[in-house]
Amino acid sequence: MKHIEILQSIYDEAVQKVADQHTHTRTSVEDVKESIETIIDKAQTNKGVLTVLVTLLVHKIVDPNQDIRYHQLNLEGEKGFSGRSIDSKYVTPFMKSNNFPCMASSGWLTRSLEQKQPYKLDYRGAIRPSSLKTAFLSVIDDVQTRGRSAKELLLYMFVLLVKQRDSHNIELAKPHSLSISTIIAYLEKHFTHSYKGAGASRLPTLAIYAAYKCMNNQVARFREKTLCDLESHTSSDSQSGQIGDVQVNNADGTAYEGVEVKHQIPITKQLVTDAYEKFKIYNTDRYYLLTTANMDRANWDEINDEIRKVNDIHGCQVIVNGVYSSLKYYLRLIENTALFIDYYVECIKSDDSLKFQHKATWNDIVSGKV
Repeated sequence: MKHIEILQSIYDEAVQKVADQHTHTRTSVEDVKESIETIIDKAQTNKGVLTVLVTLLVHKIVDPNQDIRYHQLNLEGEKGFSGRSIDSKYVTPFMKSNNFPCMASSGWLTRSLEQKQPYKLDYRGAIRPSSLKTAFLSVIDDVQTRGRSAKELLLYMFVLLVKQRDSHNIELAKPHSLSISTIIAYLEKHFTHSYKGAGASRLPTLAIYAAYKCMNNQVARFREKTLCDLESHTSSDSQSGQIGDVQVNNADGTAYEGVEVKHQIPITKQLVTDAYEKFKIYNTDRYYLLTTANMDRANWDEINDEIRKVNDIHGCQVIVNGVYSSLKYYLRLIENTALFIDYYVECIKSDDSLKFQHKATWNDIVSGKV
């Protein structure tokens, strides 16, 4: 099981680097980055090369004394090892589970890679194009003859694969005919799943926005009102010009209603004060402060006192509530909750702050895997 443990550990590190938007500064892989990038760029059409290289690198980490060029047991006596069996048992299942390019069962089923010859620079297998063959053999040679770090190379490969994978949308489940309680349960699982890196805090906002998209067309108080587009997760309200994460405007473009959504952050008196600063110059009717956090220990006396002050000064009704209880209420107002699911899934698919893990988790929740 060492192979799968190492693969998972390096994958987790790669996901974290991508999520944190860390770029590789000069490291021990700098002068072979071009070769690695060639292999990743051609991975979709040359899956065998990618899978075989991942197998060789992870086995080098497991067994540093093994000459990974000798990828078959019967190569030069006792020098070889069974790369194909390691691939079939550990690497290909791992690649499949993470939606990385891979062969059906093993990269060694590719004729150009199964030759009974070590992967030295003069390897005769017909790997095409020639630039891919050169890149593949040079990386192996660097690891085996120059002591290049197999872990550093594998980490860089996984970073590129995660970025490549995350740039492609996956087909997302759109279950219909769900009860409101089931929808809320799905959403709560989606929001609170253990993700690596940032992005999860965006999910409650997308759910609230999806509910508003439904209500904007169905609820009387939003007649002749305009639901604003969602701003980037990284832009502040002051930069975007909006008063909250979700905003509904009057016909003249002024802010009618705003929603600030917090994930696992309790609402405080200060947040009420901050919200007022955002909408005080507008004739805003309502402003919601919603959170997924437990508010049992909140200082409600302070919060309600501040809400009353804002109402007395401005007239806006500030409402503090939980995200889940708000969504339950909104879903009861909607004629067809399937439309909410459609909108939520479209938000997940198109939002730039979300990664593959957030999308795949939604599918897992719907299919009952989570």
